[in-house]
Amino acid sequence: MTEIERVFDLSGRSAVVTGAASGIGRAAAEVLAAAGARVGLGDIDGEGAEAVACGIREAGGEAFARAADIQVRSEVDALVAQAAEEWNGLDVMCNVAGVASDGPLAELEEAEVDRVIAINLKGTLFGCQAAVKAMRASGGGSIINVASGAIDLPTPNYGLYALTKAAVTQLSQTLAVEVGGDGIRVNVLAPGVTLTRFTERHMLAEDGSVDRARYDAFVSGMEGRSPIGRVGEAIDQAWLILYLASEASRFCTGQVWRANGGTTMPR
Repeated sequence: MTEIERVFDLSGRSAVVTGAASGIGRAAAEVLAAAGARVGLGDIDGEGAEAVACGIREAGGEAFARAADIQVRSEVDALVAQAAEEWNGLDVMCNVAGVASDGPLAELEEAEVDRVIAINLKGTLFGCQAAVKAMRASGGGSIINVASGAIDLPTPNYGLYALTKAAVTQLSQTLAVEVGGDGIRVNVLAPGVTLTRFTERHMLAEDGSVDRARYDAFVSGMEGRSPIGRVGEAIDQAWLILYLASEASRFCTGQVWRANGGTTMPR
């Protein structure tokens, strides 16, 4: 095994990924498993997560799936505990699960505010808390939280979503300072436009199918915002997650990582 192969090899490591039934979560789980990690997949869509886990096992990997609503602390705790118990500790935690919210801030209903904060912020916090407990017991690890490019570019009708993701960023950086002494690194992704079911909500026809003309126009518009003329795919975020999970990023913590095609360039 070469030095490069060794650095990215996750054999013998254990990981948990939330939101693993689709999109970035699914891609992350599959990439981590391909790198050798044993992966616990959590998602409110338990059947979808099991389908992904089955694919990992068929490819020769080791994985389990568990239905988990991240806004319920006990369900997040159970997901992480299962991985830690089955595989003698936890090395990687990927808090990917989240929900969108559209609409002007001045018109938001309290129930919608509570829903989005409960999932995007509290759910990520619960995942971090469970991971820290397990990682302290096993000597350290890497936590990777998913925020959004919306933290860099205020956009009408995305305010609630953006503020929860900005909070995830602050959560991650503060936690990185608090648990660094325990050998735990904490980093956050701020993905640019990434084509998943998450983005399709803007491009649906009345029958619920994807309107191809609207889809193509959306992709073209987003490509035009990128200096390299691209939009992202879930795998683009998964490769970055692999880096942050591996020893290649051993000197990286408390940072915001942007795979976004250059659509934002904060200093």
